[in-house]
Amino acid sequence: MDYAIGDVQGCFKTLVALLKKIKFNPDADRLFFLGDVVNRGSNSLEVLRLIYSNPDCMQMVLGNHDFHLLVCALTDRKPNKKDTFQDILNAPDKFQLLDYLLERPLAMKYENALLVHAGAPPQWGITSVLENSILVEENLQSENASNFLSKMYGNNPNNWNENLSNEEKSRYTINALMRMRFCKENGELEFDHKLNTDKNPKGYKAWFLHPKREMIKQKIFFGHWSTLKGVEIENIYPLDHGCVWGGMLSAYNLTNQQIISQPSVES
Repeated sequence: MDYAIGDVQGCFKTLVALLKKIKFNPDADRLFFLGDVVNRGSNSLEVLRLIYSNPDCMQMVLGNHDFHLLVCALTDRKPNKKDTFQDILNAPDKFQLLDYLLERPLAMKYENALLVHAGAPPQWGITSVLENSILVEENLQSENASNFLSKMYGNNPNNWNENLSNEEKSRYTINALMRMRFCKENGELEFDHKLNTDKNPKGYKAWFLHPKREMIKQKIFFGHWSTLKGVEIENIYPLDHGCVWGGMLSAYNLTNQQIISQPSVES
């Protein structure tokens, strides 16, 4: 069986309970984590080590919290008071784990579906998503990764055009695929609002509500937006169910289209 799993965010105990519930078999099953495997929860190191140690049956895309860990570890930016990945920064295998994250994609294609952390901007089809992801991935895997990471924070450009520089295209791609919630039909991003879709800022919609989206006929599995409620839209599968906030950690069975959820057991 293949499963897409929402934001773990360091909730190792709940992840173990979920794997037991789905009777996970590393010899027969595959897990695809939708980003934000670290931070906010208390056991980021254990979660990341588990995924790193099982490359044949566990894969992940980068989420904004995973990316934030890289920035704090490899640039001059310091963790903020809410960050809980100090266990990774102090670990003896720190650099192995950071190298692993640097090699992760921002998006993956699974059959005809897209696996991504935040979503896909309306103006991009799956080819555009993957091509622009590769641009970022090449920078992360270069000798200048630290310099690249040091330039990637910021909300601009908040719109896409082909005349943007490599750096600007990368920043837009990171923001769109890892941070986006609301945007305009042309892909203009908005970052001030994080609530449910009935609280959308004026002139913007949740990225998946634009009726002329390029990927409207393709399944998209994503995490990132734990406050989403009551989303029943064809081909849209939000899987961040707020485990780190006392909610659920969910696995969507990509083989038989069933969802299995585990209530948080963190303490």
